[in-house]
Amino acid sequence: MHTRRTFLHAAALAAWAQQNFTSRRPVREKRRFTSPAVEAKIQQVKKTIADPELAWLFENCFPNTLDTTVFHKEIDGQPDTFVITGDINAMWLRDSAAQVWPYLPLAKEDPKLQRLLLGVVNRQTRCILIDPYANAFNAGPTGSEWAKDHTQMKPELHERKWEIDSLCYAVRLAHGYWKATGDASCFTPAWKQAAALILQTFREQQRLTGSGPYRFQRVTSVPSDSLPNGGLGNPGKPCGLIHSGFRPSDDACVFPFLVPSNFFAVTSLEQLAEIHSTVLSDQSAAGQCRDLAAQVRQALNQYARATHPKHGEIYAFEVDGYGSRLLIDDCGLPGLVSLPYLGCLSLDDPAYRNTRAFALSDSNPFYYHGSAGAGLGSPHSGLNMIWPMGIISRALTSRSESEIKDCLAALKATHAGTGFMHEAFNKDDASNFTRKWFAWANTLFGELILTVQQRFPRILQA
Repeated sequence: MHTRRTFLHAAALAAWAQQNFTSRRPVREKRRFTSPAVEAKIQQVKKTIADPELAWLFENCFPNTLDTTVFHKEIDGQPDTFVITGDINAMWLRDSAAQVWPYLPLAKEDPKLQRLLLGVVNRQTRCILIDPYANAFNAGPTGSEWAKDHTQMKPELHERKWEIDSLCYAVRLAHGYWKATGDASCFTPAWKQAAALILQTFREQQRLTGSGPYRFQRVTSVPSDSLPNGGLGNPGKPCGLIHSGFRPSDDACVFPFLVPSNFFAVTSLEQLAEIHSTVLSDQSAAGQCRDLAAQVRQALNQYARATHPKHGEIYAFEVDGYGSRLLIDDCGLPGLVSLPYLGCLSLDDPAYRNTRAFALSDSNPFYYHGSAGAGLGSPHSGLNMIWPMGIISRALTSRSESEIKDCLAALKATHAGTGFMHEAFNKDDASNFTRKWFAWANTLFGELILTVQQRFPRILQA
């Protein structure tokens, strides 16, 4: 994704300090969508939060996706919901699924909200049928600033960076919608066709018998925006793992087997198998999904681990199957720290515990500690830039009340007076941040508050 940097001057920060936490939401008549269930949840949760600034942040952030990014309509009598990221007028499969995820538990209380969420699943189905290799889509066949990329671009595509997690997030949302609402109407013949394309694409990108159909190159001064070797990426040993051209940050992989995304693929394939074996009564498709999940899981067990001199056995971030391993973690979701949040690993997995300790330490070159805060960063936003999403994923995967309190304090201290989360902020100056309108980070912060309220209510009451 694009990175847009903003600076707030000291005078602006001083003025913010004098304000009394008035709402930063759009006025009601300018909100894209209003859900009575969401509004009721906001009021209910605010009453449980003793810190007025934290309550204010929750009220601003939790509904931000609905307030500002959803475009809902009907197509042939069926709901269709296009979801932009915020300051980029395009729909990423990953971002859109994550942006609406925290609203799923409220869907049964609000039929219009449920229909909007069904519309997101339907729109993602249409997107996958257009191109399962694309990460981001336009609302229609309007073309893109990236139309000249050297790949099979179509006018419906905003960008065509192959990222395993894009398809995983679409599966997660459809499965989560079904589980939350009991409504299986999203599993249409078109959805089943899209599910088959997901399975086909994962198999193609295992590259067991050839390089597959995907290529991507971009004329750019940014190396991480293009793939080497004629657009194929760096080589990987055929071993059962799935190649990913790009990371969740939209940066190119160094080694082609992105470990967090392969773990996510296993989870998604198991969810597809459950849907096929129950709702769709297609045992053959279910078996194919289980078989591929087992193959990728076995390859992860064999190739994804590394021995760190300080932290012991950990999961690598990327591998090539030949023995090369990249030992970092990135704040994007999925990253290594976030895997239990996505249902991919247990918090008690010994290698995960070691990996988490590695990732949240100076052993990880993309973990930063400065006068403004500490947390995971990403090569995507440059050195010394901490991502609120990384802090949030740390809190979501913690059982420690003190650690969660520290994360909430960091998030409260680094919104730079805006009342919203950002993509990234400088470790020594929170007023130096990127993306002032980044709906995924906002909604994820809301999800964190809801999770803390359910699991550790004392933290919010203090």
